[in-house]
Amino acid sequence: MLACVTSPTTRERLERQAGQLSTAAIARLEAGFDWYRELSADDRSWVGLIAQAGIGAFIDWYRDPTSAAPMTIDVFATAPRDLTRSIALQQTLEMVRTVIDVVETEVPLLAAPGEEQQLREAVLTYSREIAFAAAHVYAQAAESRGAWDARLEALVVDAVLRGEADESLRSRVAALGWDEVRGVTVVAGSAPSGSGSEALERLRHSASHAGLVALGSVQGRMLVTILGGVSDPVATAAQIQHLWGAGPVVAGPLVPHLYAAGRSARAALSGYAAAPAWPDAPRPCLAEELLAERALAGDGRARRGLIDRVTRPLADRPALRETIAVYLDHTNLEATARLLFVHPNTVRYRLGRVTELTGYDVTNPRDAFSIRLAMALSRL
Repeated sequence: MLACVTSPTTRERLERQAGQLSTAAIARLEAGFDWYRELSADDRSWVGLIAQAGIGAFIDWYRDPTSAAPMTIDVFATAPRDLTRSIALQQTLEMVRTVIDVVETEVPLLAAPGEEQQLREAVLTYSREIAFAAAHVYAQAAESRGAWDARLEALVVDAVLRGEADESLRSRVAALGWDEVRGVTVVAGSAPSGSGSEALERLRHSASHAGLVALGSVQGRMLVTILGGVSDPVATAAQIQHLWGAGPVVAGPLVPHLYAAGRSARAALSGYAAAPAWPDAPRPCLAEELLAERALAGDGRARRGLIDRVTRPLADRPALRETIAVYLDHTNLEATARLLFVHPNTVRYRLGRVTELTGYDVTNPRDAFSIRLAMALSRL
């Protein structure tokens, strides 16, 4: 509210100078701010309309300050919501400050004699309310954008988990800013206690702190995340494994981009489902380390992968296959050597070659289990 009734002289001067004030404000923005000069022609036009609307609304309120409080004036109603993406809140406040400075500079010419201080106080009151109005507009835009992004994120994660890499996924990925993200892995584990939204918020915060980008979804009792900017899936999952609940945390293989994340997701989900079969599995664990358990659980891809990894390198090496079979039955170098009528060093050499060719060490109980299963599956 103004302290007293304003004179017609001041109101008339304000109305006559409204256009010149708007022009002066735009000129000062042009001269003083790089961000304004870098805007598109359409966005600069919208900024001009906002400046005009702000000055016009101030004059309307000043004409009859008892009719409405300045906070009820929606100066930003003329601008499209997308403008909040082009102009940051700080820049909007700089624009408001510039317009107010222009009006304040002209106070001696605008105010009737004796009303200069009253007009300055009115300008300050109005500028404060406009700043609050700007903050309110940006808060609403952020809330709306956050809700929209959350729905879009859920759709993208669901499409990845389903392996639906179609055109709709491509457009959604671009909308989320993931079209240029490289180095992607999918990590699955049990959801922590509490609400899903809180779990996802903690996930995004921790991923950002680690220099990563993340999309997430709570699927029943499972928390699944797609991580971008990854070079080592296990090391990355280890950084944030505390975000999951108790039980195994499984990372899928590293893929080049989000459009290939379906492969990583299939492996991670399969590994998570099969992980209880290996009670001593590390946390986090690569899905590839669970090939044997995944094969037992009925994962056809894991079964083929395990067979290919173990039996294909040995296909034309019957001596190695025979040595493995005998050693698996006796788990003793000397006994294997006697049954094969060879020196123990020969057995040791052959088992070393198996490790070189397959990556599995038959003298390790865990690897021996995988090799035995792969050979049994290959016979089937």
